[in-house]
Amino acid sequence: MLNSAPDTPIYINTANGLNNFIEDLRKETLIAFDLEADSMFHFKEKVCLIQAGTASSSYIIDPLSIPDLSPLSQILSDPNITKIFHGADYDVRSLYRDYQIAIHNLFDTELASRFLGNAETGLNTVLQNRFGVKLEKKYQKKDWSQRPLPEPMIAYAAKDVQYLIPLYDIQKKELAGKGRLDWVEEECRDLTLVRSGPVNERPLFLKIKGSGRLGRRSLAVLEALLEFRLKLADAKDRPLFKVIGNATLTKIALTIPETMEQLIKTHSLSPKQINMYGNPILRQIKTALAIPESNLPRYPRQRSRRTSNDASDRFKVLKLWREQKAADLEINSGVMINNTTLKTIAESNPKKPEDLDAIPALKNWQKKELGEGIITTLIKPKAN
Repeated sequence: MLNSAPDTPIYINTANGLNNFIEDLRKETLIAFDLEADSMFHFKEKVCLIQAGTASSSYIIDPLSIPDLSPLSQILSDPNITKIFHGADYDVRSLYRDYQIAIHNLFDTELASRFLGNAETGLNTVLQNRFGVKLEKKYQKKDWSQRPLPEPMIAYAAKDVQYLIPLYDIQKKELAGKGRLDWVEEECRDLTLVRSGPVNERPLFLKIKGSGRLGRRSLAVLEALLEFRLKLADAKDRPLFKVIGNATLTKIALTIPETMEQLIKTHSLSPKQINMYGNPILRQIKTALAIPESNLPRYPRQRSRRTSNDASDRFKVLKLWREQKAADLEINSGVMINNTTLKTIAESNPKKPEDLDAIPALKNWQKKELGEGIITTLIKPKAN
């Protein structure tokens, strides 16, 4: 049965309204959530909208109008209320980053879709396949920090949670029928613990694709240009990619132009960018060129641990077993158990099921459901 929540959501933009929302929802056992942010439009990303839905009502919470959102943790951290998200990783990280709100008792319908063997797990596709519902996509990349928000955007945001409770009901029954409900519940518990890493950690070039192939002098130029862009983006309150793209800065760092003529000849910047940033970029390059050879940055190389021939053979055998097991379960093999974990198992070479407890990457459900197959595969005599 589809959610009968009204088309017009309740808009909450005051502390009093938030407190009333919390009191109203204390008695609920299932609440769907989603959020919208502004990473496409501002230097420092922030949560701009939080959508919530019950079986009978839908709500839009405006964090930009409410000074203190911490009371919301009373709902999100309540273990007696199941919080339903679709693709919760980003939401979990964002809510903790902006408000230090941790989520308990989470159910991720995107994760559930993967464990049910669905090939495409985006919300639009899932809702289309399940309910014949097609969500409007044109507002996905809009600026959610603008105020007031147009009514069509508010209606669009509300629809993202409108179908999550009926979807949860269906998926929970299907997972239980396949004996996989506890798999997803364990994965969801782990998902509640994800957190965002440090922002703009130095050296900045470590986040740039292809920087590992640059020489040390070019790395110094690239780092100087990245620092320049970071300050510029902060001052303009724009995302980094909307100031100057990564590929552009990498190309400049590779060619190291020292004059305006040389910079123009790289064809890396538009005439407008040349006019705005040409001279500051050349100054950054000049500074980087003055760095003594001994002080130039070096791209950190991790020495890959040498894998023995026996471990490599075990990994290949485990991969063959995994493919067959995943086919039997009608689930993606990487969802069932990923390559990194499989390699760890091959290197550890467990002899009995209890040995699997020494492999932290293995989930409890994996040890229970896959442990016997892993051990049997590893101890199976090799064919002559």
